[in-house]
Amino acid sequence: MNRVAFKLPVLVVAVVGLFNQGILSAASPEQSRPNIVLLMGDDHGFEEVGYNGHKYLKTPVLDRMAATGLRMDKFYSAHPSCSPTRGSVLTGRHPNRYGTFSPGFSLRPQEITIAKLLKDAGYSTAHFGKWHVGPVKASSPTNPGKMGFDEWFSHDNFFEMNPIMVRNGGEPEKYEGEGSEVIIDETIKFIDKSAKNDKPFFTAVWFGSPHEPYSALEKDLKLYDNLPDYDGRSAGLTSNETGKRVKRPLRDVLRERFAEITAMDRAIGKLRDHLKDKGLKHNTIVWYCGDNGIPPSGLDKSCFRALKGKIYEGGTRVPGVIEWPARITRPTITNVNSVTSDMLPTICKLTGVELPNRPLDGIDISGVFDGTMKKRPSPICFWMANPWRKGYSKQPYIDPELQNGTTPLVKMLGGRLTRNFVNFKYEKISEEDFGGARSIVANRYKLVADATKNSGFELFDLKDDPGETTNIIEAKPKVAKKLKADLRKWQQSVLASLKGEDYSK
Repeated sequence: MNRVAFKLPVLVVAVVGLFNQGILSAASPEQSRPNIVLLMGDDHGFEEVGYNGHKYLKTPVLDRMAATGLRMDKFYSAHPSCSPTRGSVLTGRHPNRYGTFSPGFSLRPQEITIAKLLKDAGYSTAHFGKWHVGPVKASSPTNPGKMGFDEWFSHDNFFEMNPIMVRNGGEPEKYEGEGSEVIIDETIKFIDKSAKNDKPFFTAVWFGSPHEPYSALEKDLKLYDNLPDYDGRSAGLTSNETGKRVKRPLRDVLRERFAEITAMDRAIGKLRDHLKDKGLKHNTIVWYCGDNGIPPSGLDKSCFRALKGKIYEGGTRVPGVIEWPARITRPTITNVNSVTSDMLPTICKLTGVELPNRPLDGIDISGVFDGTMKKRPSPICFWMANPWRKGYSKQPYIDPELQNGTTPLVKMLGGRLTRNFVNFKYEKISEEDFGGARSIVANRYKLVADATKNSGFELFDLKDDPGETTNIIEAKPKVAKKLKADLRKWQQSVLASLKGEDYSK
């Protein structure tokens, strides 16, 4: 029996009623095994799409997906930074369970991924683009192949124009073209091969855009020639020339960032068109989201509090849209809380694959596809633990040599133009291990402990105050007490996983 971090209430779904309403149709054998494409933007926050009212951004493809499929207006990344969120997509588990605390921390080889599960179920599996949960070289125990992907065309970290990629663990090689389009072209080849072999396919397509430093085609830049000057403000980011930090006019930076997002949007459109042309669109789940909130270099102003790297809404609210014409037969907007950890259990439900026998933090949210899930039956917990605090283990979980990356970056990191990874062993847990910025989001209320403050916990009503402007903890002490207890109980489960207890059962 699968164990979960919370005891979830039973969700009773009136399936007969759904058929009578015409929301779900009787599934043929083929429809019971949908193809699956998981798309993810890098540093792409909630407000950076046209359908969420952005004043300047042009995202016509994502806008169409939101208008014709399922638009998820309260979709979260499991963490306010990239590597941990990517781990949550793969495992259905919070990244602290396996030591993927922040960017540059790898997975652990014992983790069971959605790719492994679907591969065992007969799917063709492939990864394209940013990996960032371990090196992509052949010797890495956490490369995409070891994590369940039949093939991969991937980068250790983010990438720009003319990306340098690794194919199936080989040597890094440069590919000419706009980065998003390059990986979509490879995705299309994989899809065609899978269709030819009459196999359902699963692919994770993780773009390098719009992560800084920014670079874009001239035709996309021209779309944003008329941006305002933003009062002459500047933004700090990486220089494409030196790999080091520079300050540039915010207008110029946003022009490049917006152009990258538009190029990514166009590449998604190319994929959607191909699925339609090949007769595959009807029974293919296309699920797009971002991996964390907007970074400082990408923002003019926001309706949310904080940015990437923070536990508040601005750090974790991201775009979320799903198309699947076979099941999502009419435009739907949901305000049910959902998170990237939900991808694995939801896909397992839809494909009839058994869940891993270990604690999961995501839940099956397929009920939001047809509106039968009106609210989330359990809260979502977020946690930014500090792996560098005094007393934490520094004993490597994986041989450090195997954790060295090979794919070049524009950005200089620790004097290198490549990304290396770490993961540590944890044998003992102390009270200090419960610290760090953390929060718990119930259907309406959110409890936050911001580690940068000395004020303790804050409580917000996300229904009336999505910007988290007013702390109501004194007005709602019972709500706060319950959420504190739930958060603590969840942390205890996470720390047990971090010690490796899940792998011995």
